[in-house]
Amino acid sequence: MTTKPLIEYFNNILPLDEEERAFVDKVFKERRVKRRQFILQEGQVSVHNTFVVEGCFKMYFIDDRGKEHNLQFAIENWWIGDIGSFHSEEPSKLNIEAIENSIILQIKKEDQQRLFVDFPKFNRIFRVLAENAMVGLQKRTIQNISSTAEERYLDFLTRHPQFFNRISNVQIASYLGVTPEFLSAVRKKIAKS
Repeated sequence: MTTKPLIEYFNNILPLDEEERAFVDKVFKERRVKRRQFILQEGQVSVHNTFVVEGCFKMYFIDDRGKEHNLQFAIENWWIGDIGSFHSEEPSKLNIEAIENSIILQIKKEDQQRLFVDFPKFNRIFRVLAENAMVGLQKRTIQNISSTAEERYLDFLTRHPQFFNRISNVQIASYLGVTPEFLSAVRKKIAKS
């Protein structure tokens, strides 16, 4: 596999020239990940930024009672990683696990820094990615404090229909901050209406 999907992704934000494409080919490494395999576990330092070429991942933390809380899912053409651990080089409190057999492209922190210095276009590209992520986080925060569980579920259905054959209802419930039983009741109520 080449970095073709990633280069196409970047080209949709800002077209790359030949030298930039060659550097992307050089620094992003392909990795095949089996279902239930971790690319990051709590206590490890995140040393890669990860682009999903094929497959599905979940990022979560486990609270003091042992309960899993899903923070993010990622599928094809999405990024996933513990950005805090990646930049601070401190141990992560998060886990990133493959939900499906997957193919990813990863870049090490030092190579990403070189990418920014040697090819300033990537500063703009990654700034757009960071801004989009921040907008999404703000929307999710507002929704979590101002919407009912049913509204959050309906919004999730509308914005992410591609997840429903790929992730379990238990994982969706965790992401929405409700119990699986509550989500089941919401789904039944919606089906009746």
